[in-house]
Amino acid sequence: MHTPPSMITHENIPIIAQMAQELRYLCADIVQNANSGHPGTPMGLAEVATTLSYHLRINPKNPLWLNRDRLIFSGGHASALLYALLHLWGFDVSLQDLQAFRTLHSKTPGHPEFPLTPGVEITTGPLGQGIANAVGFSFASKYAKELLGANTHNKPIIDHNIYCICGDGDLQEGISYEACSLAGLHKLDNLIIIYDSNAITIEGDVKIAFNEQVRERFLAQGFEVFECDGHDILAIDSALNAAKNAKAPSLIIATTIIGKGAPTLEGSHQTHGAPIGADIIAQGKREAGLSEECFHISESVKFFFQACMERGASLEAIWNNNLTPSAKQTIQNLTNPDFSAIDYPQFTQGESIATRASNGKILNAISQAIPSFLGGSADLAPSNNTHLIDSGDFPKGKNLHFGIREHAMGALCNGIANYGLFLPFCATFFVFSDYMSPSVRVASIMRSKVFYIWTHDSIGVGEDGATHEPIEQLSHFRAMPNLLTFRPADANENIACWQVALESNTPCAFVLSRQNLPILAPSTKAQVARGAYLIKSSESSVQITLLASGSEVSLALEAAKILEEQNIGTQVVSMPCFELLCAQEQDYLDTLFVGKTLAIEAASAQELYRFAHKVFGMQGFGCSAKGSDLFAHFGFSPENIAKCAKELL
Repeated sequence: MHTPPSMITHENIPIIAQMAQELRYLCADIVQNANSGHPGTPMGLAEVATTLSYHLRINPKNPLWLNRDRLIFSGGHASALLYALLHLWGFDVSLQDLQAFRTLHSKTPGHPEFPLTPGVEITTGPLGQGIANAVGFSFASKYAKELLGANTHNKPIIDHNIYCICGDGDLQEGISYEACSLAGLHKLDNLIIIYDSNAITIEGDVKIAFNEQVRERFLAQGFEVFECDGHDILAIDSALNAAKNAKAPSLIIATTIIGKGAPTLEGSHQTHGAPIGADIIAQGKREAGLSEECFHISESVKFFFQACMERGASLEAIWNNNLTPSAKQTIQNLTNPDFSAIDYPQFTQGESIATRASNGKILNAISQAIPSFLGGSADLAPSNNTHLIDSGDFPKGKNLHFGIREHAMGALCNGIANYGLFLPFCATFFVFSDYMSPSVRVASIMRSKVFYIWTHDSIGVGEDGATHEPIEQLSHFRAMPNLLTFRPADANENIACWQVALESNTPCAFVLSRQNLPILAPSTKAQVARGAYLIKSSESSVQITLLASGSEVSLALEAAKILEEQNIGTQVVSMPCFELLCAQEQDYLDTLFVGKTLAIEAASAQELYRFAHKVFGMQGFGCSAKGSDLFAHFGFSPENIAKCAKELL
């Protein structure tokens, strides 16, 4: 990145050491006051965090400045350190917020949450997620750099760094290996991972379960690796300067002592996940020559920490002044997409097409109209139908090739979404969504706008057998708050689902068929926005309602014909989105569910008992055979559905 070095010299080491000491005990006080939390890691990282303050380009007056450095805490349990820094840097995190750590409705929850706390870039989920998030931020910045080009001085408009602080637990989680493999492949030279190597986990010495040669692992993945004493300010500064000028992603291995400054407990796993005690904190402060007052920060330390605020405001002003008119317009187009400009494909009623295939046409229509829309698949683009035609490959184009890395793919997309310019999608077979669940959950907590394309949605997968046939996944994701899960009945309903999804401020999943489905009459956005709608009514008095989603809707329509021929008044409800249906008022529900209701879904589908008297679904796993044979074997035929309906009556 070739960025300037920090302003750390031998002369200002004493004040920086003082800043680190006061930061260390501020973190200890935060945890002690809450009587809950993790003091050891924040105390051990005090020198690293303070030194990093002299390198970060951030503007607490405008936390969303596009060209700011991003700082991600992959170990979210170290939140006391992050909150203390945000307060000292000048973000809208007050001393009262620090004193409210881990209490109801505070800005300072146990793990960082976006967008709750100003300055927090992303919600930190399970260990390892943050590393993958950071790689996602770096992906986004690299593509943004390509799009925005140079400023009025012929310098790159996007030239910031992505910093990620991680620990042993993050590196033990497999997601970190997946993500760093991609970072090395793409030479993401603005990614700087700081590894807090304190050799301690909850159960004790890290060696009881982890003895990797971390340096060699990251060198093999294409990183540049630097090492330093994590309590030596000049050594930390030197490593950061080297990393900022690396031509590849960087790992800084900072050797630290967990719980540093806690007499009798320094270096012990006992400091990891519990307050260390007021007496021990007081003794540590005395030995360090500090005031024993809780939450004490001297005026001189406040002044030097908040220097980054004035520096950041100045850097942002210069950056804004140097933007070209074309770059300003590009940013405007990216951040304010015009969804009305999408020219959706036309599908002919009576023909057949798999919803994965119709979805591929829809994705391309969206991509052509929306410059911020990009994404890819976990090495399944030909099967998922997710290739964006004539759009190029990352970093110069919109097609992202994640490889067989579902864990990292989901978390990368969270970082891309939170970067602030892009609308990412990612894809795999629905049964492999299990690998993505932690990142989907975090996206849902944040309401990050990520789109999931999950194809091969049922026993219709066929010959690949039970291991590849999703049964319980649909119920799982329908149960996840803030996630909209769409399972369209046909190509036309698929369009309406996308129209609703694009205007929703929450993550959305599309669960799509492998097999061809008949194209039905066009659906409207208004119908899908209610989650379910009447797709077939009855001229006679309705005795039974058939409720279905996806491939089972056309089966329900055929079953309704059989029932009507036997003078049984039947209506059919298509349910593309269970979550939206649950939000409807009772008067609307009363128009949908008349008489007895039979729900049909080639999945476990127990949640449909919320609306149905009986659910005809899967009672076990699938088998290996042609999809059509499996539907017949498990009773998903119009004749058997009609039979079940009559039994219900």
